[in-house]
Amino acid sequence: MRGPVAPPQVPLAVSRAASFDTLVRDSAERLERSWPQLASVAFGVQEVPLPEEGTDDWDGLGSPVPLGRLVPARGDRPDQVIVYRRPVELRSKTREERALLVHEVVVEQVAELLGQSPEAIDPRYGED
Repeated sequence: MRGPVAPPQVPLAVSRAASFDTLVRDSAERLERSWPQLASVAFGVQEVPLPEEGTDDWDGLGSPVPLGRLVPARGDRPDQVIVYRRPVELRSKTREERALLVHEVVVEQVAELLGQSPEAIDPRYGED
């Protein structure tokens, strides 16, 4: 018998990438309730970090791989918070661990953007 293992409306049919996108979106929406100024921030997912030309932020050789990044606004482009999917997935074993790690990465980037501590952005930051 050939065909999908589960019907499309069942969570099993959701791809890992789509599931990860949902985690980032949920985390951003959770923070926007307390921090309305985040409504203008673009939250996104990138597969892996790529070093920017002309910077030494990440050389890929011996330095830790970043899990997320803040891209400041420029011209018409809004501030962006990017979470790197593969490095986060490799550091989490379960969906619950992944959700916690995604939220921590988002909180850290938002804290940097707003000039606050992560604990000020989310008082539950760092709790397991």
